[in-house]
Amino acid sequence: MVLEVVAALFICTVFIRLANRVSKGDRPQGRLWNLFESMLVFIRNDVARPAIGSHDADKFVPFLWTMFFFVLTCNLLGLVPWAGSATGALATTGALALITFAAVVGSGMMKLGPIHFWTAQVPHMDLPLPLAILLKPMIFVIEVVGMLIKHFILAMRLLANMMAGHLVLAVLVGFIAATAGHMAWYGVAPASVLGATALSLLELFVAFLQAYIFTFLSALFIGMAVHPH
Repeated sequence: MVLEVVAALFICTVFIRLANRVSKGDRPQGRLWNLFESMLVFIRNDVARPAIGSHDADKFVPFLWTMFFFVLTCNLLGLVPWAGSATGALATTGALALITFAAVVGSGMMKLGPIHFWTAQVPHMDLPLPLAILLKPMIFVIEVVGMLIKHFILAMRLLANMMAGHLVLAVLVGFIAATAGHMAWYGVAPASVLGATALSLLELFVAFLQAYIFTFLSALFIGMAVHPH
């Protein structure tokens, strides 16, 4: 929870200041400003608009920006030794997936109307009335359960990817402690340190990748809700 608060404060500090400078018409200056702005433009142009559509995407861009940078910051804080990982807890990833689910259902109901949104979960089929009465409720239940499963997997995907790397790092460090006082330590320790270093670099890549995947899937689910066909 402390790391989540730290991530939120960091995001607010950086992007409120950046937004104030942009609102004044200032041109991007410095590497950090250009870096953050290029990431924001990428999420808007290459994630939100292709997945949701150019007409509706910009309304959801602030939500997607917030999700991307919050997940990314939590992932990066998890690389700090002994700090723990906020996204390595189901409570965090589950809450993020629940927020995405609320955004998906809410956006679909606002776009299509509450009744039309839920009826649109069943694809149009030319069926005889008796067969439609039998099949359509079953298809509706399957579609709703599938929607819930997709968001559950969204939470589990982030959790599993962030936990796996930390577990492997812990095992590698454990090898050093397990061989302490033995001749094998002189071979195991350097190999474990090199392996942990390589895995940490991989974890750095995974931190960015998983933030992107979470944001992309969130945008895709929103696009499916506001454009069901």
